[in-house]
Amino acid sequence: MSPEEIVDGQLAAYNAGDLEKFLSYYAEDVPVYAFPSGEILTDRSGPAFRERYAKLFAASPELHAELVSRVTQGRIVIDQERVTGFMGDEERTAVALYEVGAQRIERVWFAT
Repeated sequence: MSPEEIVDGQLAAYNAGDLEKFLSYYAEDVPVYAFPSGEILTDRSGPAFRERYAKLFAASPELHAELVSRVTQGRIVIDQERVTGFMGDEERTAVALYEVGAQRIERVWFAT
């Protein structure tokens, strides 16, 4: 799969609230960082990433991210998304930068 197809797959699973499918698109030890600070939002352990999204999906049954724009440069995919249903919030904009390996997303940065 191409980097875009991998990112599209995780987005579809996110919108479906399908935790196991969502996790299948990520490396087991995927780190999640805040951009530009570099603060670690989720460490390199699979359980921390799983717990973060299990809680989010449980607390946000109406969660949905709509792709607004995308830039792809090699293995890097940068998405701007319009997110609704996030923890009861109205709507928010999110920017995610994904570093994609041969089969999975290996690193993520969220613009804050």
